[in-house]
Formats: sequence, C-alpha cells, structure tokens
Amino acid sequence: MNATTERNRSFSRRGFLGLTAAAASVPLLAACGGGSASKTGSGDAIKFWDMPWGTPAYNDAAKKITEGYAPSGSNLKASYQTIQWNNFYQTFSSAIASKTGPAVSTGGGFQAFQFEQQGAIAYADKVIDALKKNGQFDDFLPGVIDPFKSDKGYIAVPWQLDMRVNWYRKSLFDKAGVAVPTDWNGLLEAGKALKKIGAVGFMTGAGAGNFLGNHAVIQMIVNNGGGVWDENGQVDVMNDRNVEAIEFMYELYSNGIIDPAGVSYNQDNHDAQWKNKSKAAYGPHVFGLTNRVGDSSGDLLVADPIAGPHGDKATLVFPNNIMMYKNTPNQEASEAFLVYYLGKLKDLWQQKLMNALPVFKSITELPEFTADANNVKIVKDWQPIAKTFAARSTKLTANTAVLDGGQALTQFAQTVLTGKGDAKTALKAFESGLKQVVKS
Repeated sequence: MNATTERNRSFSRRGFLGLTAAAASVPLLAACGGGSASKTGSGDAIKFWDMPWGTPAYNDAAKKITEGYAPSGSNLKASYQTIQWNNFYQTFSSAIASKTGPAVSTGGGFQAFQFEQQGAIAYADKVIDALKKNGQFDDFLPGVIDPFKSDKGYIAVPWQLDMRVNWYRKSLFDKAGVAVPTDWNGLLEAGKALKKIGAVGFMTGAGAGNFLGNHAVIQMIVNNGGGVWDENGQVDVMNDRNVEAIEFMYELYSNGIIDPAGVSYNQDNHDAQWKNKSKAAYGPHVFGLTNRVGDSSGDLLVADPIAGPHGDKATLVFPNNIMMYKNTPNQEASEAFLVYYLGKLKDLWQQKLMNALPVFKSITELPEFTADANNVKIVKDWQPIAKTFAARSTKLTANTAVLDGGQALTQFAQTVLTGKGDAKTALKAFESGLKQVVKS
C-alpha cells in the first residue's frame, strides 16, 4: 500500500478531524429525534456506506461482498457507496437529517456514539443475538464488544481495531549495546544509551494532522493504570497515576529521550524518522508500521509491552465499527445484511487489503495474517491489554469523541512533548479545557 493511503487511513479510522470540530458546527439531528424508520417499497435496497480503509482495491472488494449478498425471504438486497473522509461527518450528518443517508455504514470510530446521542442509531442487539447463534460472538477477541454496550443496547458492532503498539529498531539497540525496555526504568536507561548514538528512544509526533503524539501521552497514562475518566465516565484528570505518568514523560524529555522536534512532525515527517534507520529507535505507532514505511528488512519489530512502576501493562486501541441507522427501508433487512457482511470480513484480510487488526480470532489465525510475526505478537501480547479512550471505564460515549483530537488534548500533548512547565500544571490546564467541552 502506498504511503498516502496508509496516512489517510491512520487518522480516518476514528475520524478525529471531523468528529470534534465538526460536531460543534453541525446542528444536532433534530429531524431524527429518535424517530421511526421510513417504510418504502420492496424494491429498495439496504444502503451501505463505507470509507476508504485502504487502496481502491479495498473498496472494490467490499463492494463485491456487498453486491454478492443474496437475501432470504422478504429481506432486501444491499447497495454500496464509498464516502470520502474529507468532511465525512458533515456528509453523514446532512444525509441523516434529510433522511437520505445509509441504513448501515462504517465511519469514524466515535461516530455511532454521537449519532446515537442524537437519536439516529438503531441498536444492534438482534445482530448480537444472531452472532451468538451462528458462533461468531464467541469468535470475538477478548473485550472488543464491551465498549459498545450501553444501557439501551449495543450501539454498533466492531469490525477492526486500530492499535497503538511500541516498535523498535533492533540494529540501533544492538549498536547502543542496550536491551529493549520491559519497564519504565528500562525505557529511561535505554533512551539515554540511544541518545549517545544519535538515536531517539521515544519517538512520536504532534505536528499538523498528526495525532499520534496525543495518543502517546494518553497511552503512558493508561499504561500506569490511569485514565482521563473515572470508573463512572466522569472527568478525573488529576489522579495520582496520571500525575506520575506525566512526570515520567517530563523526565524523558529532560534527558533528551523525546525528540524535541517531534512536536512539529506531521505524519510524513514522523514516518520519515522511522524509515531512517539511524533515527527512530523506539516508540508507539500504529499496527502495520512496517507496511506504512515500506520496511520489510526484519529490523523493525514490535516490542514487548512495558510495565509501569506499579506493574501495570496497557495500551490504547480504537475499535472501528459498523453501525445501523433508524432510517432504513426495513430494520430486519439491515440486521440480516450486517450479519452477512461480518461473516465475509475474512475475505478482506485473505486478500491482504487491510492493515488493521481484525476483531475475530479466526481471521487472526489465517495464514495471510500469521505470515507476519509482528501481527502474531500484537494479537498475543498487545490486544489483551488494550484499553479504549474510556479507561478507566470500559464504555465509550460521545464524550470520547470530544476528547479525541480536541484542542484540550492537543494542547496538553504539545505542552508535555516540549517539556514546558511541570506535570501538575499541564494536567490542570488539560482538565480545565476538557471540562469546558464535555457533557456531564
């Protein structure tokens, strides 16, 4: 896959460019109002809107799967349409408000939660029941369905995972004569040794359009058993574990282990540091980094998860999902199509069109997937400890969209990654900014 495609998908899996700023500018979907599904003639099709999750070959394959659906009984056929990521939130919002939108769609990872809050989402409980009957429910990787269960029902169904995992370049660790870290102290000591050979021991980027720096900071917080929210989903930024994690980030910066130029790295610049075999030695990045930067040398490897000072091990995951909408020709037909489509997902990985972690164990066991040892390690060691932006809770909400890519988090990450001020001051500013935009 080309670099441009990979970059586009790296942000689009959650849609952080649209789901925060756009949410403030697009009016609530009053026209939906939790209303009923429209009933139309039997000649209608279930409209499935999908995003460009890879090269054009991905959309061609997804369209083929959609159009290959042979419904039974009174269920309807399905039609396929690609929706571009540019202004996608406005596209969905306008279409849903005018009742010209899809019956089923992929989209930004938090999109379903925002539209559910506005009364537009059809709950997926009957789909989950069908998956339990056909055995696919038991095929889900651990914990992947939990974030989508609300008091009213399942808001969406996950289909792929965007993981944050730590990568390292073996040759640089060999050159520095230091072991790959397994805990925070090891990360600090390795970073010092790597600095002596001109390499970066904690590489990240927070420039325009690059939100991996935001994620790196939250990942370290979660790795220490902390989180932005408490167990009930309320803002809880100033807890001791968060302070400890951010103090450690400041220590990394003060020792020259975080690249001071990283705050300005856009996605191209950031990836270039990893492609440069003498620069990025260690740091968090996306699933499939080797494909993204075009390095098949075997020198770029997934590291073991590191333990925080209290023994905690955790990372971030963004579960992309498929959602259904109340405005559908037939709700049962929407559900039947979604069950079918979930059962055909393996085709996309078998054709090597996906650079993401599938949600089904059976797909992770396919030879096309296991051929890459990094993939196997991520499934074995990283996915079981992955937490969403909801940590320390488990349930995602519309507030997580406000957090993701929002100004409060971006400013916080840039403050930390430039070593300005101190941990408590940075966290207090973050807390203040976040409380101004979230709903209690």
